[in-house]
Amino acid sequence: MKILIVDDEDLIRTVIKEYCCNAGYDVYEASNGHDALDLLLENKYDLLILDIMMPEMDGFSMLKELPSERRIPTIVLSARGEEYDILTGFDLGIDDYLTKPFSPKELMARIKAVLTRSGMNLSSVYIYKGIEVNYSAHTLKIDGKIKNITPKEFEILTYLIKNKSIAISREQLLSGVWGYDFFGEDRTVDTHIKMLRNNLGKYRDHIITVRGVGYKYVEEEE
Repeated sequence: MKILIVDDEDLIRTVIKEYCCNAGYDVYEASNGHDALDLLLENKYDLLILDIMMPEMDGFSMLKELPSERRIPTIVLSARGEEYDILTGFDLGIDDYLTKPFSPKELMARIKAVLTRSGMNLSSVYIYKGIEVNYSAHTLKIDGKIKNITPKEFEILTYLIKNKSIAISREQLLSGVWGYDFFGEDRTVDTHIKMLRNNLGKYRDHIITVRGVGYKYVEEEE
């Protein structure tokens, strides 16, 4: 798997690169948001490790400039640990947030968890009727048209498809998609499910509400 590290501190990039290479990942680097954006538009990566405070273009600005179809699982690694910054990151669709100074071993554990949650352990494409989910490209097509889906919506859909026909609680979705350190509440799940259903269009009823539990993805509408 290919990991892109974006940080203006050479030492930080060197430490992360060493650990990632030892774990068998292919590592690429950028020192600012502009260079990272160019790399993300021109190449395919499996994971982005992103700093916020950088010269020329900060991490959040880069994420806003990145087209939705080019977005990938993202871990923010930043010295800014205020709740506002963390929530801003999650609103932009990141998958995890780790503050500096950090433990390289903890970062590696989070990398593994994010890649697992993002569907890297599934077959490359799921197709049912007019629904096409490409796990590698992180895209959703409905009747052949790419939908503008957020990373979190994509992860929820992936999680539900992986556990199709099984009722999944809101707590399970919060843990499986957002992670153990999520700052938020159950209504976050409901909001994302609503957006996901809108993107599924006429196939929205394949995600059903299980009263008193949560949600379930089914292939045959119930």
